[in-house]
Amino acid sequence: MTDRILFWGILIFLFLMLGVGVYTSKKIKGDSVNYIVAGRGLLLPLATATLMAQSVDSNATLGNTDLAAEFGFWAGAALPIGLALCLFLTGLFFAKPLNRLGLITLPDFYRLKYGRLTELIASIVMVLSFSFLLAGNLVAGGFLFQTFLGTSYIAGVMIIAIIIFIYTVAGGLFAVAYTDAIQVLVAFIGSVALILYIGFTFGINIPNGNGPFAFEQLADPQAGALVNWATLFALGLGDIVAIDFMERVFAADSPQTAQRACFMGSIGTIIIGVPFSIVALSANQILEQVGVTADGPVLYALLQNVIPPVIAMVVLAGIVSASLSTGDGAILGTSSVLAQNVFGVRETGDRIGGDRLLLMTRLMAIPITLLGIFFALRVPQTGVLLLLAFDIGFAGLLVPLAGGLYWPKATMPAAIACILTGSTSRLVLFALMPVTFGIENTLLYIPNDIFTSEFDGIPTLLSPLIGLAVFVITSHLTYRGVGTADRSKQRELQQL
Repeated sequence: MTDRILFWGILIFLFLMLGVGVYTSKKIKGDSVNYIVAGRGLLLPLATATLMAQSVDSNATLGNTDLAAEFGFWAGAALPIGLALCLFLTGLFFAKPLNRLGLITLPDFYRLKYGRLTELIASIVMVLSFSFLLAGNLVAGGFLFQTFLGTSYIAGVMIIAIIIFIYTVAGGLFAVAYTDAIQVLVAFIGSVALILYIGFTFGINIPNGNGPFAFEQLADPQAGALVNWATLFALGLGDIVAIDFMERVFAADSPQTAQRACFMGSIGTIIIGVPFSIVALSANQILEQVGVTADGPVLYALLQNVIPPVIAMVVLAGIVSASLSTGDGAILGTSSVLAQNVFGVRETGDRIGGDRLLLMTRLMAIPITLLGIFFALRVPQTGVLLLLAFDIGFAGLLVPLAGGLYWPKATMPAAIACILTGSTSRLVLFALMPVTFGIENTLLYIPNDIFTSEFDGIPTLLSPLIGLAVFVITSHLTYRGVGTADRSKQRELQQL
């Protein structure tokens, strides 16, 4: 009976999302600006909901619970807290000036400030990192389908990818925003219902040294401090340059709305994500009490054996929502970057013969979805893929963005040097590490005796520092020299 309720609940929810997404396609009206940034008209409630939905991904729910259950509160809670920190910092420093620029994609900023070559290099790095991000959420969906719908893992990945692809290609950011609003509401209800049921039925029993006040998890490397801080930095700073986040900032109807939506989304991310960490602390004791051994994600074991079917259905819908909301943003953001910033198809306002950017963006969603599926089948692990995606952006892209907005001496050679050295060093260090964030590296590991698991967390902190040093030194060497962007555009950016 329980399995049947869960099966039909998830299936109905998926068809509802598909229907809402396709229905919103009428709002596109053949306009690429409507498709990519929702006509730059998202009001505060919708802007807030869609930012929250992008931050509450499968890593912040499913991965959060597994990590907290195994390593303690901060190992899991670092995920939603890091994402909330990202939204807060974006609202504080980036939302207003970037919204004022009227951009369509984040690489547009790198073109305005540093020129076409920088735009192209930044775009390639973003496409690579967000292919990992999409794959990580497809992995979570594939395992969920396998566990609760009885499909194979491969079939689960394919099904959820097709659903996301259809409604994203049909309705663009309008489809993403409206489905996100539903998804974040479901995730909120599921999170609250889960912690209330566990609290009133079993109580919240926190093992010694594992709770929110066990600050050795942030101070002692033996207790996972390096990895926990690396997670906070990767998400709190690296996700600032996430193309899906920034599309929503650009889509807000005003700079004030963009900023407020970031602040409200930050609070909402904490409210939804942290209860999963709290529940996880009691999970092992509860499963032992009912005589169940978790074979797979701890949260799945709770939902199958402990939680009442109706609550379990809502929580599962919330996890599916997390995969859908981040997956659709990854497809839309990456395909628009490919079309506009890699292949150079621009929105001109000329509708004679149709909007070429709209057509190209929709076409680019096909290879992006296929690439996400490939990585999901090649590396069926959410943690490595998701956190690596944020790490790459943190290492190479954040400093040129912040420097371009707030440091007048930032130059084009410095931006290119930072992107290449930061991102490349992070990929090299990833390949040399046997584990990343406590998870075995099965994607690309080069065996060596130098970098051991004891270095886990350090690459996340080291590569951005390398990029920063290169950026500052190169800027000082090339300022007033060749390669700086158009002077009028520089003045415009500096005024903002």
